[in-house]
Amino acid sequence: MLRRSSARLLERYPWLCVNAIVGDYDHHIGAIPRGERRLFAFLGGTIGNFDPAAAVAFLRRLGEELSPSDHLLLGTDLVKDESVLNAAYNDACGVTADFNKNILSVLNRELGADFDLSRFRHVAFYNPALCQIEMHLESLADQVVTVPEVGMRVAFSRGERMLTEISRKFSRDSVRALLSEAGLELCGWFESADGYFGLSLSRYARMSPRD
Repeated sequence: MLRRSSARLLERYPWLCVNAIVGDYDHHIGAIPRGERRLFAFLGGTIGNFDPAAAVAFLRRLGEELSPSDHLLLGTDLVKDESVLNAAYNDACGVTADFNKNILSVLNRELGADFDLSRFRHVAFYNPALCQIEMHLESLADQVVTVPEVGMRVAFSRGERMLTEISRKFSRDSVRALLSEAGLELCGWFESADGYFGLSLSRYARMSPRD
């Protein structure tokens, strides 16, 4: 995919220099090549899947890679009406439910677990105190699941839930606070017309505003 994408970019923009890296954004930031006036784009609201401490730690590591002329473009899903948020994560077509249950399919395939997907249901709701969507899988019966590859045997009670994902929602002020805690300075803000999504532009705070 990276080779194909790189080739297509070069066909369209021959002046580009493309360095395709297969890696994990949480472990291979240092592999990104140096250059002048780089823009680090971390989009899609993925930062919302980090808990607060992990988000700060990740952004701090990323910020330390920024040179004085570099910037970070960060995508964040914004706080909105709870009915909109709850509907989005409980869609009528069941896409999010299938996505959530796929975790169990992966455990079955990769670790030899014996989860019966029909015995769990998708539960998602907005937690206003933490400004985050929480996704759970709820056991529909008393049951025991084994995961042979890691030597685990787990008992679930009927109605017991396991948290599978969080998706934090932000405001401009909370994004500014997050960036500041990570040592970054907010220097630009762009918001969709409906107020659902925000893009922040920031730089490492070691620079003065005049730089």
